[in-house]
Amino acid sequence: MARILIVDDASFMRGSLKYIVENAGHEVVGMAEDGAEAVELYRDLKPDLVTLDILMTGMEGLSALRTIMKEDPGGKVIMVTAVGQEEKQEEARKLGASGYVRKPFKQTEIVDEIKRVLTNAEGGTGNGE
Repeated sequence: MARILIVDDASFMRGSLKYIVENAGHEVVGMAEDGAEAVELYRDLKPDLVTLDILMTGMEGLSALRTIMKEDPGGKVIMVTAVGQEEKQEEARKLGASGYVRKPFKQTEIVDEIKRVLTNAEGGTGNGE
């Protein structure tokens, strides 16, 4: 069971992700609606994994990812992206994102990506770059 921080500016998306994550047996330790709140909660809660929306009001996801990875190079962050954000997805990869899920997503896609990222983390394989 992993301790997970969910970050999305849409409350319905946070709720959907919380439902999926908890049904998969993980614990949601916090939820944030923008990047600044995400960074604060990351520092306070030290979660095992973060789901992080790229486009948000306030501090957007790539800025939050940059800060999280600077402070914790071993952090595990799954970016949640909308179709058409391939350029931002590539930037997130370069910044150290561990995985990606595209909106709209199926429950199994989230669960499988969390499992993949956590399994890679335990195996010490890193994120490839």
